[in-house]
Amino acid sequence: MTFPYKINFDQIEWENPIVGVRHKYIDQDGQRIRLVEYSNQMPPHWCEKGHCGYLISGKMEIEYSGTKITYNPGDGVFIPDGPEHKHKGKVLSEQALVFFIEKV
Repeated sequence: MTFPYKINFDQIEWENPIVGVRHKYIDQDGQRIRLVEYSNQMPPHWCEKGHCGYLISGKMEIEYSGTKITYNPGDGVFIPDGPEHKHKGKVLSEQALVFFIEKV
């Protein structure tokens, strides 16, 4: 697995912010670089801020505002924010791995 950033994710521990989701992250140069694994046990939830990422493996579907979008490996992923956009994220494979770069 090759990333555009030289980060040894193997040396970073997984954290579990909610059921069915775990992530590894590092903050550097004003950015948070995250590797997020969503499992097919992920419940519908909403994010405090929108996230744009890159789907590395697996397959997932995001439903919000009556629209469903299916993402495949290699796709850019948008996960909406705020309670009015409570998304029904669903992992269509056993798990999906997403790479995010965000402002800290």
